[in-house]
Amino acid sequence: MSRAGLRHVGRGEEEQFDVSVVPADVPAAEAPAPTVTGPRGGAGRTAAAELGPRARLWPSLAAVYRAQLSRARVARIPLLFVATFQSVGIMIMMRGVVSGGGEAHFVVAGASIVVVAYVALNLLSQYFGQLRFSGGLDHYATLPVPPAAVVLGAAAAYASFTVPGTLVTAVLGCVLFGLPLGNLWVLVAVIPLAGAALSGLGAACGLLAPRPELATLLGQLGMSAALLLGVLPPDRMPGVVRLARDLLPSTYGVEAYARTFAERPDWAYVAVDMAVCAGVGVISLAVATWAYRRAAVR
Repeated sequence: MSRAGLRHVGRGEEEQFDVSVVPADVPAAEAPAPTVTGPRGGAGRTAAAELGPRARLWPSLAAVYRAQLSRARVARIPLLFVATFQSVGIMIMMRGVVSGGGEAHFVVAGASIVVVAYVALNLLSQYFGQLRFSGGLDHYATLPVPPAAVVLGAAAAYASFTVPGTLVTAVLGCVLFGLPLGNLWVLVAVIPLAGAALSGLGAACGLLAPRPELATLLGQLGMSAALLLGVLPPDRMPGVVRLARDLLPSTYGVEAYARTFAERPDWAYVAVDMAVCAGVGVISLAVATWAYRRAAVR
């Protein structure tokens, strides 16, 4: 075994260190830990390898978001078509039942949020369910990224594809029912808040389901609940159904957007609905992050 001298200058005097060098042909399992011999032939000590700093949340989230956005770009056009066509078809059918007034407000608002629910609940639960049972979580577990970055990055990437379809559905609904377009800007806040609440719920369903088929089933049931409870006017629902509607996270996004169609919108109620939607989104994403940690260590 060869020895190399390293000369170190410190505090005005020169000290001699001997560093052991392991030949390249020695297997890693048999190679001894590198030792550093102290000055003047002192006793050697093992130099502990230092790990790099842990990746921060926001840079990791941006990296996962870009990766997921590039991955899902192939399915963007079919996704937008199916989600938008479904919501527009619902409004056309409801046009024969609801002529206008406050009921039309909920129909247009609910159909617009259904586009978000289709992706956040249905597709995201399927994605995380397949990722868990196909071993894809092992790939993310080897990366130095926080679990919250994986959940948030995937949810944000899938929710990004809903923005054009939601806007198209909202515009067509306003034209179909004769509603004003002046407060369409509210969707800039409603889409991410409702998307966060529904994405966390969809990711949790996919990560906690014992089988991938059940993850798909839970996602479809959640989307159906968002469709029926969000589009139908609440005044025509029984009391038990209205209670279930209040428990659905997307309801508060629908309420916030529906209130803006009034002649004089009560912006205080709109802000309260958005705040509730944001709080539910934080809770659902926290549950999804816990479910990701639980699934990744198994």
